[in-house]
Amino acid sequence: MAYNESVDDFRDVEYPMMKGKTYLDHAGSTIYAKSLIEGFSRKMISNLYGNPHSTSDPSQLSGHMVDSIREKTLAFFKADPEHFDIVFTANATAAIKLVGECFRDLASASPMSSTFWYGYHKDAHTSVVGIREMTKDNHHCFTSDDEVERWLNNFQNPAIAPSSSTIPGLFCYPGQSNMTGRRLPLSWTRKLRQSNVPSHQNTYSLLDAAALATTTQLDFSNPDAAPDFTAVSFYKIFGFPDLGALVVRKESGHILGWRKYFGGGTISSLTVLHEASVQRKDATLHDALEDGTLPFHNIIALGCAIDVHVKLYGSMKAISQHTSFLSRRLYLGMINLHHSNGTPLCVIYNDIPDICEYGDPVTQGGTVAFNLMKADGGCVGHSQVEKVANEKGIFLRSGGLCNAGGIASYLHVEPWQFKRAWSAGHRCGEEGIDLVNGKPTGVVRVSLGAMSTIADVDTFLDFLADVSFPDLRILIQRQKVMKQSATRIGKTSKTVAMAPNLLRFPHSNH
Repeated sequence: MAYNESVDDFRDVEYPMMKGKTYLDHAGSTIYAKSLIEGFSRKMISNLYGNPHSTSDPSQLSGHMVDSIREKTLAFFKADPEHFDIVFTANATAAIKLVGECFRDLASASPMSSTFWYGYHKDAHTSVVGIREMTKDNHHCFTSDDEVERWLNNFQNPAIAPSSSTIPGLFCYPGQSNMTGRRLPLSWTRKLRQSNVPSHQNTYSLLDAAALATTTQLDFSNPDAAPDFTAVSFYKIFGFPDLGALVVRKESGHILGWRKYFGGGTISSLTVLHEASVQRKDATLHDALEDGTLPFHNIIALGCAIDVHVKLYGSMKAISQHTSFLSRRLYLGMINLHHSNGTPLCVIYNDIPDICEYGDPVTQGGTVAFNLMKADGGCVGHSQVEKVANEKGIFLRSGGLCNAGGIASYLHVEPWQFKRAWSAGHRCGEEGIDLVNGKPTGVVRVSLGAMSTIADVDTFLDFLADVSFPDLRILIQRQKVMKQSATRIGKTSKTVAMAPNLLRFPHSNH
């Protein structure tokens, strides 16, 4: 692990909007650099860009820019254009939805099946789960990594297997849980492709890399090991632009050709009077899938974002090491905070702690999901933690995090309890009911990014200690773990003395 000390040197210059603030929601969106905005602004002011679908000079300039940035983006993911194409979308959700729609249309064209099988992991984002509604109930949620491994190893389970080996299948999972930061095995896509099981040979892989790509290198240098389809969101990597993409392995791209819908720019010929006919573009995959006018200004901004990112950070590997160091420091600090009676202040959610270790970038990202506990063992409402943190200039996220499977498994919430909370007025994404019969309905999430610093982590740990019971026992334990963490990189860190005032959470009525 290596802390990137240069971030401390350039952060105030490149990220002036972060001065005096502690931003800890990089999993939601990271922060854009000042030089990115300035570079993009210069391009927009000094060039005349037109709609790429026209043939004028401004339009041709836009088209050439889009083509070059498409290649630059593939190179950023170490994806050879001979084996991969990239389809620009509004965000990762749009990329995931596009794949689901193509499988639905493929299945509906077959009189023998009329549907497809869909498998997804419990740690999946809501956008991944949503594809199940296209399958006519022919779907399965894998409740653990072990269940996925058994399926890949041809463990016979009628509840998992497609009803027929002749129907198409799609297996989707997140490269990293957007809730806990746990990183799932990337080897699954290769195992699925190499399997000799008949149903596996007709099942394709979709990797939701929106969370994973924020602080680690997506490496598609080996096309045989790469997912068939990969969804990403660039604002989570660079902060700007608001843009997503679907990276497509060309050998699997024929599946996407079954999509029924066509938009402007994706066809070569069309008749609407007397006869309904259409000739779709087929020179490249993206030609047939990028509906309407491309967000070419956003794509131009993406080119600037990649250049600035490389200039500031060098590589995604360096960012991965940096955030791994910080997440371990954060984790060690949190687990060593206790109430005066010995009760741990934080319950951190990770169902495989022996495998997913903070500080190991292979198995764990820079995200910590937790709840705060009272001295009597009761839980502090997650929205109250976010509210008090916000008042102190610390910005994090709380709630269900669009991860129903993670909430259900980590918090042991049964379906009837979800329904009870709904009946009582709880709504996902809104300030609702934090506790039902003492059981939390959500969590607090802290996530780190490329421009996070030791000061950010220490400020948050100070906040946690001060917001509970700032007694001597907490100070001693906190100082001890900070010294241990600092020793690992030969760098000392000053522990800020905590003020005597207490921030108190209001009591929940539920």
